[in-house]
Amino acid sequence: MTPDFNEIRSELLDIHKVVGSLGDNDILNGYVEGLHEAFSRLDTLAAMKVDEETVYEILEADELQPVLSAISRLRNIYGLRLEIEQAKALLASCDPWSEIRGFTFYNNYLELASMEQRGANLMSGDSIIFLGSGPLPLSLIIMCSRYNLKGMGIERDASYAELARRLIDHLDMSDQISIVQGDHFSLPREQRCNLLMVAAMARPKQEIFNRLAAILPEGSLVSYRLYEKGLRRILDMEEPFILPSRFVSHCMIRPSPPVNNTVVVIRREGT
Repeated sequence: MTPDFNEIRSELLDIHKVVGSLGDNDILNGYVEGLHEAFSRLDTLAAMKVDEETVYEILEADELQPVLSAISRLRNIYGLRLEIEQAKALLASCDPWSEIRGFTFYNNYLELASMEQRGANLMSGDSIIFLGSGPLPLSLIIMCSRYNLKGMGIERDASYAELARRLIDHLDMSDQISIVQGDHFSLPREQRCNLLMVAAMARPKQEIFNRLAAILPEGSLVSYRLYEKGLRRILDMEEPFILPSRFVSHCMIRPSPPVNNTVVVIRREGT
Protein backbone atom coordinates (compact mmCIF):
# COMPACT_ATOMS: atom_id res chain seq x y z
CA MET A 1 0.00 0.00 0.00
CA THR A 2 1.36 3.41 -0.99
CA PRO A 3 1.66 5.74 2.03
CA ASP A 4 -0.04 9.12 1.76
CA PHE A 5 1.20 12.55 2.82
CA ASN A 6 -0.19 12.39 6.36
CA GLU A 7 1.33 8.97 7.07
CA ILE A 8 4.75 10.08 5.86
CA ARG A 9 4.49 13.42 7.65
CA SER A 10 3.65 11.65 10.93
CA GLU A 11 6.60 9.27 10.58
CA LEU A 12 9.03 12.07 9.74
CA LEU A 13 7.91 14.17 12.70
CA ASP A 14 8.18 11.16 15.02
CA ILE A 15 11.73 10.38 13.87
CA HIS A 16 12.66 14.05 14.18
CA LYS A 17 11.75 13.94 17.88
CA VAL A 18 14.59 11.45 18.35
CA VAL A 19 17.26 13.09 16.19
CA GLY A 20 16.33 16.74 15.78
CA SER A 21 18.36 18.05 18.72
CA LEU A 22 21.46 15.88 18.18
CA GLY A 23 24.80 17.45 17.33
CA ASP A 24 27.09 16.05 14.64
CA ASN A 25 29.40 14.45 17.20
CA ASP A 26 26.46 12.78 18.97
CA ILE A 27 25.49 11.12 15.70
CA LEU A 28 29.03 10.22 14.65
CA ASN A 29 30.48 9.02 17.95
CA GLY A 30 27.94 9.02 20.77
CA TYR A 31 25.53 6.52 22.22
CA VAL A 32 22.00 7.82 21.73
CA GLU A 33 19.07 5.57 22.55
CA GLY A 34 16.91 5.00 19.51
CA LEU A 35 19.43 6.41 17.00
CA HIS A 36 19.99 3.23 15.02
CA GLU A 37 16.28 2.49 15.07
CA ALA A 38 15.57 5.98 13.68
CA PHE A 39 18.08 5.42 10.89
CA SER A 40 16.50 2.04 10.09
CA ARG A 41 13.04 3.60 9.99
CA LEU A 42 14.33 6.15 7.50
CA ASP A 43 15.75 3.35 5.35
CA THR A 44 12.33 1.71 5.36
CA LEU A 45 10.70 4.99 4.35
CA ALA A 46 13.26 5.59 1.61
CA ALA A 47 12.54 2.18 0.08
CA MET A 48 8.78 2.77 -0.17
CA LYS A 49 7.10 3.54 -3.45
CA VAL A 50 5.51 6.96 -3.14
CA ASP A 51 3.54 9.03 -5.65
CA GLU A 52 5.47 11.98 -7.01
CA GLU A 53 2.57 14.24 -6.00
CA THR A 54 3.11 13.17 -2.39
CA VAL A 55 6.85 13.83 -2.66
CA TYR A 56 6.08 17.30 -4.00
CA GLU A 57 3.67 17.94 -1.09
CA ILE A 58 6.38 16.99 1.40
CA LEU A 59 8.94 19.23 -0.30
CA GLU A 60 6.51 22.15 -0.24
CA ALA A 61 5.36 21.77 3.39
CA ASP A 62 6.91 24.62 5.39
CA GLU A 63 6.71 22.77 8.71
CA LEU A 64 8.78 19.91 7.28
CA GLN A 65 11.72 21.97 6.02
CA PRO A 66 13.73 21.86 9.30
CA VAL A 67 12.69 18.22 9.72
CA LEU A 68 14.01 17.24 6.28
CA SER A 69 17.23 19.16 6.89
CA ALA A 70 17.85 17.38 10.21
CA ILE A 71 17.00 13.99 8.74
CA SER A 72 19.27 14.47 5.74
CA ARG A 73 22.08 15.43 8.14
CA LEU A 74 21.38 12.28 10.16
CA ARG A 75 21.55 10.05 7.10
CA ASN A 76 24.82 11.60 5.95
CA ILE A 77 26.59 11.52 9.31
CA TYR A 78 25.24 8.20 10.55
CA GLY A 79 26.03 6.72 7.15
CA LEU A 80 29.63 7.86 7.68
CA ARG A 81 29.59 6.24 11.13
CA LEU A 82 28.50 2.95 9.61
CA GLU A 83 31.27 3.22 6.99
CA ILE A 84 33.90 3.65 9.72
CA GLU A 85 32.52 0.70 11.68
CA GLN A 86 32.41 -1.50 8.57
CA ALA A 87 35.95 -0.53 7.57
CA LYS A 88 37.22 -1.47 11.05
CA ALA A 89 35.32 -4.76 10.93
CA LEU A 90 36.91 -5.58 7.57
CA LEU A 91 40.34 -4.83 8.97
CA ALA A 92 39.68 -7.29 11.79
CA SER A 93 38.51 -10.01 9.40
CA CYS A 94 40.77 -12.78 8.15
CA ASP A 95 38.61 -12.97 4.99
CA PRO A 96 37.58 -9.37 4.17
CA TRP A 97 36.50 -10.18 0.61
CA SER A 98 33.96 -12.68 1.90
CA GLU A 99 32.69 -10.00 4.29
CA ILE A 100 32.36 -7.47 1.44
CA ARG A 101 30.43 -9.93 -0.72
CA GLY A 102 28.09 -10.47 2.21
CA PHE A 103 27.22 -6.77 2.59
CA THR A 104 23.51 -6.02 2.23
CA PHE A 105 24.18 -3.50 -0.54
CA TYR A 106 26.93 -5.41 -2.33
CA ASN A 107 24.76 -6.00 -5.42
CA ASN A 108 23.93 -2.29 -5.50
CA TYR A 109 27.64 -1.46 -5.65
CA LEU A 110 28.16 -4.03 -8.42
CA GLU A 111 25.41 -2.46 -10.51
CA LEU A 112 26.65 1.09 -9.86
CA ALA A 113 30.15 0.01 -10.87
CA SER A 114 28.72 -1.42 -14.09
CA MET A 115 26.81 1.82 -14.77
CA GLU A 116 29.92 3.96 -14.32
CA GLN A 117 32.09 1.59 -16.33
CA ARG A 118 29.62 1.76 -19.20
CA GLY A 119 29.12 5.49 -18.87
CA ALA A 120 32.84 6.21 -19.27
CA ASN A 121 33.57 3.15 -21.47
CA LEU A 122 36.33 2.10 -19.07
CA MET A 123 38.71 -0.61 -20.22
CA SER A 124 41.18 -2.84 -18.40
CA GLY A 125 44.20 -0.78 -17.35
CA ASP A 126 42.32 2.56 -17.29
CA SER A 127 42.63 4.92 -14.32
CA ILE A 128 39.96 6.45 -12.13
CA ILE A 129 40.01 9.01 -9.32
CA PHE A 130 37.41 9.02 -6.55
CA LEU A 131 37.11 12.45 -4.95
CA GLY A 132 35.79 12.21 -1.39
CA SER A 133 36.53 8.50 -1.09
CA GLY A 134 35.93 8.28 2.68
CA PRO A 135 36.99 5.59 5.15
CA LEU A 136 35.41 2.74 3.16
CA PRO A 137 35.88 3.41 -0.60
CA LEU A 138 33.74 0.48 -1.78
CA SER A 139 32.99 1.97 -5.18
CA LEU A 140 36.70 2.32 -5.85
CA ILE A 141 37.47 -1.17 -4.53
CA ILE A 142 34.75 -2.88 -6.54
CA MET A 143 35.39 -0.98 -9.78
CA CYS A 144 39.13 -1.62 -9.68
CA SER A 145 38.81 -5.30 -8.78
CA ARG A 146 35.98 -6.02 -11.23
CA TYR A 147 37.35 -4.13 -14.25
CA ASN A 148 41.11 -4.28 -13.57
CA LEU A 149 41.42 -0.50 -13.19
CA LYS A 150 44.02 1.65 -11.47
CA GLY A 151 42.44 3.87 -8.83
CA MET A 152 43.21 6.79 -6.57
CA GLY A 153 41.03 7.85 -3.67
CA ILE A 154 41.29 11.43 -2.43
CA GLU A 155 39.99 12.02 1.09
CA ARG A 156 40.13 15.28 3.07
CA ASP A 157 40.08 13.78 6.57
CA ALA A 158 43.49 12.38 7.53
CA SER A 159 42.11 9.66 9.84
CA TYR A 160 39.64 8.43 7.21
CA ALA A 161 42.38 8.41 4.56
CA GLU A 162 44.61 6.35 6.84
CA LEU A 163 41.80 3.91 7.63
CA ALA A 164 41.07 3.46 3.92
CA ARG A 165 44.80 3.03 3.19
CA ARG A 166 45.07 0.25 5.76
CA LEU A 167 41.96 -1.42 4.33
CA ILE A 168 43.33 -1.32 0.77
CA ASP A 169 46.51 -2.97 2.01
CA HIS A 170 44.48 -5.60 3.91
CA LEU A 171 42.62 -6.38 0.67
CA ASP A 172 45.96 -6.80 -1.16
CA MET A 173 45.05 -3.99 -3.56
CA SER A 174 47.86 -1.53 -2.83
CA ASP A 175 49.29 -2.17 -6.30
CA GLN A 176 46.00 -1.03 -7.84
CA ILE A 177 44.67 1.64 -5.49
CA SER A 178 46.36 4.52 -3.68
CA ILE A 179 44.71 6.73 -1.07
CA VAL A 180 45.80 10.36 -0.80
CA GLN A 181 44.84 12.92 1.80
CA GLY A 182 43.59 16.03 0.06
CA ASP A 183 40.66 17.64 -1.72
CA HIS A 184 39.69 19.20 -5.04
CA PHE A 185 42.51 21.73 -4.67
CA SER A 186 45.12 19.00 -4.45
CA LEU A 187 44.17 16.94 -7.49
CA PRO A 188 47.37 15.66 -9.13
CA ARG A 189 47.41 17.34 -12.55
CA GLU A 190 50.02 14.93 -13.86
CA GLN A 191 47.82 11.92 -13.02
CA ARG A 192 46.27 10.30 -16.10
CA CYS A 193 42.57 9.76 -15.44
CA ASN A 194 39.86 8.21 -17.60
CA LEU A 195 37.10 9.07 -15.13
CA LEU A 196 36.92 11.31 -12.08
CA MET A 197 34.12 10.30 -9.73
CA VAL A 198 32.68 12.87 -7.29
CA ALA A 199 31.36 11.19 -4.15
CA ALA A 200 27.88 11.97 -2.84
CA MET A 201 29.43 13.20 0.42
CA ALA A 202 32.06 15.40 -1.26
CA ARG A 203 31.51 19.03 -0.21
CA PRO A 204 31.10 21.84 -1.16
CA LYS A 205 29.71 20.66 -4.50
CA GLN A 206 29.61 24.02 -6.28
CA GLU A 207 33.21 24.81 -5.39
CA ILE A 208 34.29 21.33 -6.44
CA PHE A 209 32.70 21.51 -9.89
CA ASN A 210 33.98 25.06 -10.43
CA ARG A 211 37.49 23.85 -9.61
CA LEU A 212 37.22 20.81 -11.89
CA ALA A 213 36.00 22.98 -14.75
CA ALA A 214 39.04 25.23 -14.30
CA ILE A 215 41.78 22.59 -14.11
CA LEU A 216 40.72 19.45 -15.97
CA PRO A 217 42.01 18.94 -19.52
CA GLU A 218 39.58 19.13 -22.43
CA GLY A 219 37.73 15.86 -22.91
CA SER A 220 37.96 14.80 -19.25
CA LEU A 221 35.01 12.76 -17.95
CA VAL A 222 33.48 13.36 -14.52
CA SER A 223 30.68 11.34 -12.91
CA TYR A 224 28.33 11.90 -10.02
CA ARG A 225 25.20 10.19 -8.73
CA LEU A 226 21.77 11.55 -7.90
CA TYR A 227 18.31 10.48 -6.85
CA GLU A 228 15.60 11.64 -9.22
CA LYS A 229 12.47 10.05 -7.78
CA GLY A 230 10.82 8.90 -4.59
CA LEU A 231 11.50 9.66 -0.96
CA ARG A 232 15.23 9.03 -1.33
CA ARG A 233 15.36 12.29 -3.25
CA ILE A 234 14.32 14.22 -0.15
CA LEU A 235 15.76 11.99 2.59
CA ASP A 236 19.21 12.10 0.96
CA MET A 237 18.98 15.75 -0.02
CA GLU A 238 21.90 16.80 -2.21
CA GLU A 239 23.57 20.14 -1.88
CA PRO A 240 22.30 22.22 -4.84
CA PHE A 241 24.82 23.18 -7.49
CA ILE A 242 24.94 24.47 -11.07
CA LEU A 243 27.34 22.82 -13.47
CA PRO A 244 29.82 25.29 -14.99
CA SER A 245 29.28 25.94 -18.70
CA ARG A 246 32.52 24.15 -19.59
CA PHE A 247 30.85 20.87 -18.68
CA VAL A 248 28.48 19.25 -21.18
CA SER A 249 26.39 16.12 -20.82
CA HIS A 250 28.15 12.93 -21.90
CA CYS A 251 25.52 10.40 -20.81
CA MET A 252 22.97 9.67 -18.10
CA ILE A 253 22.35 6.10 -16.99
CA ARG A 254 19.15 5.56 -15.07
CA PRO A 255 18.93 2.81 -12.49
CA SER A 256 17.54 -0.69 -12.54
CA PRO A 257 16.70 -2.56 -9.32
CA PRO A 258 18.26 -2.86 -6.80
CA VAL A 259 19.91 0.52 -7.54
CA ASN A 260 18.11 3.84 -7.01
CA ASN A 261 20.86 6.22 -8.16
CA THR A 262 21.11 7.77 -11.59
CA VAL A 263 24.71 8.00 -12.80
CA VAL A 264 25.48 11.24 -14.61
CA VAL A 265 28.65 11.52 -16.70
CA ILE A 266 29.73 14.95 -17.93
CA ARG A 267 32.59 15.99 -20.22
CA ARG A 268 34.91 19.00 -19.93
CA GLU A 269 34.93 20.99 -23.17
CA GLY A 270 36.76 24.10 -24.32
CA THR A 271 40.18 25.47 -23.48
